[in-house]
Amino acid sequence: MSQARLVEIETDILAKNDAYAMANRKVLAGLGAFAVNLVSSPGSGKTTLLCRTIEALGDQPLSVIEGDQQTANDADRIRATGARAVQVNTGKGCHLDGHMVGHAMAHLDIAPGSLLFIENVGNLVCPAGFDLGEDCKVAILSVTEGEDKPLKYPDMFTAARLALLNKIDLAPHCDVDLDLYEANLRRVNPGIEVIRISARTGHGMDNWLDWLSGSLTRKRGRAAAE
Repeated sequence: MSQARLVEIETDILAKNDAYAMANRKVLAGLGAFAVNLVSSPGSGKTTLLCRTIEALGDQPLSVIEGDQQTANDADRIRATGARAVQVNTGKGCHLDGHMVGHAMAHLDIAPGSLLFIENVGNLVCPAGFDLGEDCKVAILSVTEGEDKPLKYPDMFTAARLALLNKIDLAPHCDVDLDLYEANLRRVNPGIEVIRISARTGHGMDNWLDWLSGSLTRKRGRAAAE
């Protein structure tokens, strides 16, 4: 297959995805619901952090879409917190797309003024290029992954509005430089926000919860104004 044909196919796929994403975005805007696309490499602590977040949010209405290639393990963990969750298995696919997310949203009965967490497939490449209709991407980066991870996968961290530097309780045992992590994140995305966090100890959780609360409040305000 020629390079021109490959480009044509990729452009067509992205155009179709963007149409589905736009439809998802309209639904969420009408509800005043704030959607977060959680992206990371495998093993960053996404699901553990999400479970801790749900528990800390208490009565805040929320829903979860879980993306994995196989199994319903993560969705089962989320449901154990009492949250509503839909598992989406992508098979050989390396990311969620707009159509998958729209289908999952239809099964969640998302409440007005609620939070929607989309836990994407663990992968720092493919999810960067696919809009799901979310309000923003939040990249979770474990301190055990190496300070150069943002430089190796710049597209993902350029696409993210916020980076959660997770497992900082392990930093003293891994000989890592947290300031260098942040410097490299801002080297590829000068506007990215960074929160240092530990799902295990709770360090930084208040800052993360405040960020979510403020984002949801602003989204509700825009919905009310319209």
